[in-house]
Amino acid sequence: MAAVGKPDPASPPEAPSARKGVVMRRIFPFLLAANIFIGVYVFAKTYKRDQEKKNAQASAAAAAVAAAAAFSSPATTSDKTAEPTPPPKRVHPPISEDEQRQIYKWMLEEKRKIKPRNAAEKNKINEEKALLKEFIRAESLPLL
Repeated sequence: MAAVGKPDPASPPEAPSARKGVVMRRIFPFLLAANIFIGVYVFAKTYKRDQEKKNAQASAAAAAVAAAAAFSSPATTSDKTAEPTPPPKRVHPPISEDEQRQIYKWMLEEKRKIKPRNAAEKNKINEEKALLKEFIRAESLPLL
């Protein structure tokens, strides 16, 4: 009869490092593959975003060049070193004080419709409404 507390001498006990090696041998490929997939995903997203920005800039530049070419005279189109001149900015006529007061009143009405979420937002809205009321009551208004 064999003793109950003694291990079988034919099969030596496994060392803790051997168990750790088996676990790591199974988990490491999974972690490696997951890491690679995440890296490729992040790279693809940033690459796509960068390409969209480049395309938008290229189309804006092409539109500007086409607009400049359409408005330029034939003498300036032959000169490649000259930079295209930007179109002149439109200057709108000034808004009268009565129209400004109407705009401020409309803004005040819109501020009154807003439902604040917390006390800080309510204080901010109240300050903005007080400023609008000052503008409405003022004798002269600042130019917009």
